[in-house]
Amino acid sequence: MVRTGNVRHMAIPPLVAPGPELSSEQKARYARHILLPDVGVEGQRRLSNARVLVVGAGGLGSPALMYLAAAGVGTIGVVDDDVVDASNLQRQVVHGVADVGRPKTESAAETVAAINPLVTVVRHDVRLTSDNAMEILADYDVVLDGADNFPTRYLVNDACVMLGLPHVWGSIYRFDGQVSVWFAGYGPCYRCVFPDPPPPDAVPSCATGGVLGVLCAAVGSVQVAEAVKLVVGRGEPLVGRLLVHDALRQTWDALTVRADPDCPVCGQSPTVTSLVDYEQLCGLRGPATVGTADDAVGGPADPTAPVGEVSATELADLLARRERGEVHFELVDVREPGERDIVSIPGARAVHLDRFRSGEADSELVPGIPVIVHCKSGARSAEAARLLARGGRAGVANLSGGVLAWVRDVDPTQPTY
Repeated sequence: MVRTGNVRHMAIPPLVAPGPELSSEQKARYARHILLPDVGVEGQRRLSNARVLVVGAGGLGSPALMYLAAAGVGTIGVVDDDVVDASNLQRQVVHGVADVGRPKTESAAETVAAINPLVTVVRHDVRLTSDNAMEILADYDVVLDGADNFPTRYLVNDACVMLGLPHVWGSIYRFDGQVSVWFAGYGPCYRCVFPDPPPPDAVPSCATGGVLGVLCAAVGSVQVAEAVKLVVGRGEPLVGRLLVHDALRQTWDALTVRADPDCPVCGQSPTVTSLVDYEQLCGLRGPATVGTADDAVGGPADPTAPVGEVSATELADLLARRERGEVHFELVDVREPGERDIVSIPGARAVHLDRFRSGEADSELVPGIPVIVHCKSGARSAEAARLLARGGRAGVANLSGGVLAWVRDVDPTQPTY
């Protein structure tokens, strides 16, 4: 539910009680905060006593972790099960070149300690799931959400509602960013405004669509400002407002958003009272049944059956056999042009996924021969393969793991992203 216009802001008391008296070292370090009438010594003591969890040590989590540390937040939790990749360094500034291959939580904790050794970092080297979210989040005062996927966003929202925690949310894509504070009881939750997840692959991720690196700093810093305001109990947090940033036009707009009384999580009669399967909620499914290379290239068309899959090494063998004239098939790349500029598989032709969705792709392919489709990791190409098969195309297969598997298993000289 999104509306524009004025909204009455409900006063939110400070989330955290003041901690112990500040030491001389703390007073010197946080002097510029202490000089602010709306922070002062008491506000800094609240920050020092606060526990803030950052979900994701990636694009948004990087600036958030660094500024939370600089602000003197006493305990900073970070949950992430990923490792640092070279493609992260364009925007994930909490990591450096020497950190490639390290767990992101480990790299982030080291950077935070270098910024401010007075704060404590708690590492959660796990993927946040319905099984562990309540236990992890319950130990914090505020959750700062830097997740890059919809299942985690809905999971974090529902857990925060059930625990009564404020959920400082941010989202980025290409040149656009959004920020809000979801806080049931004071304003809407995430599901009030975004009740239904988009269809799978309808919204490209930053990994496929790209993102302006510095946009992460713009949005992540706003998230930290909101977390600080909530902890010290000053100002008007972004509860009931959705801040929208366009970096190309360099504009910031605020939309009024309201709680939905029929929200299944925070409404008057909630129907979601425990965490659910968020992969299922967002329409994500497990991998299709894997077929052999022979089945995939030349098998009969069955519109109701899952398409076959080939591995990267199987594809390399098939391409070599095609070069010798032993087999005939088309290799099709369904990715965006910018993705192909980074890395490509020799011998593939480009046919965008949208052409499969519109039904135009089949007429562009050579009739009567099998087709193997690929994308970055296999999800988009699996959709393209299913659409072809349902249209009656014979011998359709998906490259399992996509171009990432090709680089890993066949041609490690090529870059990834």
